[in-house]
Amino acid sequence: MKDRKSMALGNQQAGSTRQRVVFLLTVYCLLLALFSILASPARAHDDDRPPALRGVALEQKLGEQLPLGLGLQDETGRTVHLGDYFGTRPVILTFAYYQCQDLCPLLLDGVVRSLRSLSFDAGNEFNILTVSFDPRDTPSLAAAKKDDFLQRYARPGAKEGWHFLTGNQATIQRLTEAVGFRYNYDTQKGRYAHATGIMLLTPEGKIARYFYGIEFSPRDLRLGLIEASANRIGSPIDQLLLFCYHYDPATGKYGLLITNVIRLAGIATALALGTYIFVMLRWESEQKPKSPKSA
Repeated sequence: MKDRKSMALGNQQAGSTRQRVVFLLTVYCLLLALFSILASPARAHDDDRPPALRGVALEQKLGEQLPLGLGLQDETGRTVHLGDYFGTRPVILTFAYYQCQDLCPLLLDGVVRSLRSLSFDAGNEFNILTVSFDPRDTPSLAAAKKDDFLQRYARPGAKEGWHFLTGNQATIQRLTEAVGFRYNYDTQKGRYAHATGIMLLTPEGKIARYFYGIEFSPRDLRLGLIEASANRIGSPIDQLLLFCYHYDPATGKYGLLITNVIRLAGIATALALGTYIFVMLRWESEQKPKSPKSA
């Protein structure tokens, strides 16, 4: 009689375990279905621009090669070539005219604030080029701007890693067209209408990333520099972040790549479920009463 009760209790426990396993597997499948719905891409809205800014844009030309043979002048008045600043490190490229009192200082301030949040240093892990698109700007104006923003950046070695360049109209036009930076000169107001943003370039001089606006996420900038450097800088944690975050050219930002997150979550959940099922089945086997031996 006692053996029968033990066997009945064991069967009841086994049935309860199987029910829990079936329930967990059902929940897992439902979660996968929900995640797949959430992962479906959303349609981007058209960018409506006011008439005053028509023709002014920062058009993405990802993967395009910059004309590294272009001749420019640095902040000391020395003639340099664009390619002098490439070869070993990724480059952050910014456009600003040095007599601008509005957007350009805000843009460079935003760059400095973001860079100060990074452990990477200009002149070590990357270089910065600020190029004036006003052919009237002179090396002396460039030098004054450089001194100003180096003081704000306040990182050792930045003097060799951040250069302010000027050039003639033909050179400026070739460079701005190569990267998709379009601007207009407003003769009535006596100033330029232009887009704001920065570009990340590979050590070979190819366009890797665009970031728009005057404020730049330190996380996005760090990930962009790592990708532009072909993963030669950064840490293993950065590589994991790059797996989960994906650059969206439409927004110029890094967004959570839900499909990769789902993969990671799915693997982790599957491992957890597998471990749980194994433990429960083993426990069930140990709890099952042994049949009495024949006399």
